Amino acid sequence: LSYLRTLKAGDIDEPLFADPPIVLECTMSTVPEAEAKKELGNKHFAAKEFDEAIKLYSEAIAIDDKNHVYFSNRSASYGGKKDWENAAKDAKECIKINPTFLKGFYRLATAQIELDELDAALATIKSGLSIDPENSQLHKQLRIVKAKKNPTKVGASAASAAESGPGAIPSGLAGGAAGDPAANKELMDLRQQYTQTKRDYGAAQAEVNKLQREIKVSEITKSELDSLPENSDAKMYQGVGKMFMLSTREDVISDLEKTMKESKSKEGDTSKKLSYLENRLKSQEQNIRELISGSS
Repeated sequence: LSYLRTLKAGDIDEPLFADPPIVLECTMSTVPEAEAKKELGNKHFAAKEFDEAIKLYSEAIAIDDKNHVYFSNRSASYGGKKDWENAAKDAKECIKINPTFLKGFYRLATAQIELDELDAALATIKSGLSIDPENSQLHKQLRIVKAKKNPTKVGASAASAAESGPGAIPSGLAGGAAGDPAANKELMDLRQQYTQTKRDYGAAQAEVNKLQREIKVSEITKSELDSLPENSDAKMYQGVGKMFMLSTREDVISDLEKTMKESKSKEGDTSKKLSYLENRLKSQEQNIRELISGSS
């Protein structure tokens, strides 16, 4: 689900009412007139001219009211004015049009937090996390909501939650969090998830190394066979279980090529999994660090 986090060239970053900065979406509309209105709105938004930006986004919506981006950007503009009621209204419409658009959930939760609608914000955040469980912005909002719902701080250390052995938590992530019990439970859950992901990463790395060795052995064997004269009368055997069977040169080479093809395919798939797990580890590390620093 990481593709949900990918922004297109030309996106505008503008620090406003949320942390991290607000990002205006710039997906192309199928209606050029509406897109032109939105682009002008983005320029006014970047200049913090929110009233003019709202006017232009509204004109774009009047032309094309099925584009979730226009509602998202207008919601951000209302947020810039601290008009949280309208910011929430537009964010809801954005999500209604595109139920997988994470920025819509983020904007709605931001408005609900500002309106002190904490239960509604919690539901919004959980809906967003059901789409992307590793989204750091939504996790940060989740911690904000939990802190607001449980303002009494309880000095507690979760250092014992750090596990030892394979997949252990790095020392920089093993500190305690001073906060309410819910925050400490969240920290423990995040560490358990991190530990499991690290184990999965280690297993995937070992599988990639194994496949690369198999490919290398097959390539060397095939190279040796290719170096033999075509009329060579050398006998060739293939291992079948614990036995060796006499085979023709063509059969041996054919089986080697098949093995290399299958191994390379598996290596490619496993390498993709490895990359995914690496990104997941980084995201989980960030979430743990933010929770520790935010609770200290």
